[in-house]
Formats: sequence, C-alpha cells, structure tokens
Amino acid sequence: MSAEAVSLPRLAALTTWQRHLGTLATFAALILLLFARDAIDMARIWWDTSTFSHCLLIVPIIGWLVWQRRELLACLTPATSRFGLVIIASGAFAWLLGEAGGVATFRHLGLVVMLQGAVVATLGTAVARGMIFPLAYALFLVPVGEEIVPALQTFTAELCMVMLGWAGVPAHIEGVFITTPHGYFEVAEACAGVKFLIAMIAYGALVCALCFQSWWRKAAFMAAAVVVPILANGIRAWGTIYVAETIDPGFAASFDHIVYGWFFFAIVIALLMAIGWPFFDRAPDAPAFDPARLQPLPPHPVAPRRLALTAIIALTLALAPFVWLQSIAATARGPAMEQIAAPEISGWRPSAARMSHPWRAVWPDADSAVQARYRDGNGRTVDLAIAYYSAQDGGRELVGYGRGGLDPASDWSWVRDIDAPAGARAYRITAPGPAHRDVAQFSLIGGDLVEGGAAANLATLRQRLLGGDQRAIGV
Repeated sequence: MSAEAVSLPRLAALTTWQRHLGTLATFAALILLLFARDAIDMARIWWDTSTFSHCLLIVPIIGWLVWQRRELLACLTPATSRFGLVIIASGAFAWLLGEAGGVATFRHLGLVVMLQGAVVATLGTAVARGMIFPLAYALFLVPVGEEIVPALQTFTAELCMVMLGWAGVPAHIEGVFITTPHGYFEVAEACAGVKFLIAMIAYGALVCALCFQSWWRKAAFMAAAVVVPILANGIRAWGTIYVAETIDPGFAASFDHIVYGWFFFAIVIALLMAIGWPFFDRAPDAPAFDPARLQPLPPHPVAPRRLALTAIIALTLALAPFVWLQSIAATARGPAMEQIAAPEISGWRPSAARMSHPWRAVWPDADSAVQARYRDGNGRTVDLAIAYYSAQDGGRELVGYGRGGLDPASDWSWVRDIDAPAGARAYRITAPGPAHRDVAQFSLIGGDLVEGGAAANLATLRQRLLGGDQRAIGV
C-alpha cells in the first residue's frame, strides 16, 4: 500500500473538520454580529464591574480546556445534531424573554446558550460530549449574582454581631448598620463579598473538573467553595470592626482595604485548596474523555448540503425573536407626555420645607417625571415622585437597579425592608447625619398595579410578547 493511499483518510477527515469548523465559525460570527449589543454589554460589564472581572479569564480558560482535548477530539468525526438546534431555539427564547421583559441577564444567557447550541448543531453530539465541561463552563460568562447582594449584606452583618458578642464588644444592629461604643459601621454592598463568592464558585467548578472524579467529592468541594468565602468575608468584616474598637478607626480602614484586596482572595483560595488537596482523586494527565466510548462507530461524513441546511435553520431560529418583536410585540406604545404636573391631594398642601438630607427618586430615561413635597395639618411631611414611560424598551425600564427611591450614586443606603402598603414595596434608607427615610414604591404596568420587581418584569414581558399596553408608571 502506498503512502499516498494511507494519507487519503487523514486528508478526508481533515477536510471534514475544516468544513464543520468553518461553518461553526461563520455561524458564531453572525450570532455575535446580530446580538452585538448584548455581546458588547457583557464585555463592558466584565471590564468595568469588579464583581465580574474574573469573567475576563473565562474565555482563555475555555480555549485552554479545548486545546487540552484537541488530540482526543481529532479522533472523533464531526456531524450535525438536531439537539443543537433545540438548544439554539432555547437560547433564542431566553433572549426574547429578556428583551421583552427588560431583563439583561436573560438576554446575556440567551446569547451564550445560542453559541453553545451552535457547537452542538455543527459539530455533533459526540464532539459536544467531549467538550461538555468547556461548553458548560461558558455559562460563567453570564454576569449574574449581584441580586444576592442584599442577602449577603444582611448575613454578614448578623455574623459580625455574633462574633462581636463572642469578643465582648457591645453592639447594636439595624439592617446592615452596626453601632458600637466607638463607631458606626455599614456593611455596604462592597463588603457583602459577592465578587469573591462568584469568582470562587467559578474557580471551584474548574478545580472539580480538573482534580476530582468522584461526584460526591465534587459536590463537597463546590459546597466548600460557597461556604468558605462567605464565612471568610464575615470574619474580615468582624476583624475590621474589632480593630476599630481596640486599636484605631483609621488603622481599621487601611487594614480593611489591604485585607479586602487580592490578599483576601489569595487567602481564601489557599484555604479552599488546603481543604480539597487531600481529597484530589484525578491524575493530572488523565484523559478528559474516551473517544471510543463517545463514538464507537464513526458516522458517515455529513454532506455539505445537510451541513448548510443545518446552519440555515440555526440562523432562522436565532432571527426569530427579532421578527416576533418587530411584527407583534412592539405594537402598543402609549402616547408621550411632555410633563407631569404635581397632583393636588386632599388634606395635604405643597411644602417648600428643606429636607434634612437631599433625596430624589431616580428613573433614568422616563418620558416625564415630577417630584413634590407635601405637608398635612399635623406637620407630617412626605415627598411624592411620579415617572411615566410610554414603553419600556432599549434599556428604558421602570424597575431595576438604580431606579426608584434609592440612587446608588447618592449618600443614601438601604437598611432593610419594612411593612408595605398593599401593592407596594417598602424599605428604609439612611444617610450620614444620620438621616432616615421610609420609601414606599408602587409600579403600574399597562394600568395594572404590580408588587415588586419580579412582578413588574413579568407584567412587562406579557405586554410586550402579546402586544398589550406597554405604558408604565412609577410612584
């Protein structure tokens, strides 16, 4: 047999891989072009928000994981997969929900899932199974997790109170504010530890894939990756307060900045690895998968026409949300208002009394907004703010972070939720002074009163998907 004859199967296989990889690259580029706004938005969040700066490492890590598997993947024959089309359709639907409901997380998730589905659809299930962890690890590209900041703030503050009690330091807590004989401390958003928690979960998943085989050990290590940073952050916050009480508040501030930086992250990683190291049960050079098990019999090469048809169907599925929103969902924009007038309220009269600390409600990009102060016959004073949106689209949202009664750029800080009137969300905020304010926030979507951010997003989603009344009012 000649050397030329021996090389023909290799040439055929190489051509097959080139054809499928070329189709994948083309489709992925089109997806990123179609959803460029969301791709750029994700990249901007990774770069500008310290909570998600670790995402900048996820893409090269995924590339390294795939490169590690290159020789094993070369033993497989790429194919097409209908299941990949299902994944793309799921991602497109998630993006549609996010776009209609004004939830950026769903749009970002939908984009990542569509790219994952593109790999499965154009390379086949056998190749996708060989890259199952790199594909799944791409989910960490989605910037999500800041929603748990209030819960982490509260837990950290309560943990500090427990440890202050053990240390014999008298303290009083109100929400996320702790008062001691020598200071007034806030467990702020930056002190909640969410950025280290999210980064440690991503790191823990990587360690589980590379260092463990037993699912029980993987589960235990992931549990440690969640618990250890939360407890360590609580100890850090307690240490800052304790140093301020026993040494000097100024020294405590500098101590906190040093410990809270990369030193703290390095200590947490070292602690987590020290816990898991004795239980590693996977050899460093162990193969990621067995090609013979994933593809016992090589399939027939996919005809170029079938591969092209798969790509066309995939692109059609990705375009479907745009067509739906343009033809059906965005049909009920309300009339624009030049300016809302402050209403007259029985038993209350307008007041020009100064606030103890400046406060304003924030609704960016509202069509119209007004804020006024009122006083009743008993001397009680309230501030009323109203915002009107003719529709919620293109980032114009009634409910979300930095919208409503708490401006993150101001001196006001959230303390805790309080009892609310029917149909509202109520919470207490505080500012230096100290100044306290109780805020009740109402949201009307399409004329219906909805309670809470989740209900508002669902109502907006329903109106946009079904072409209903999209007008929104915040009070």
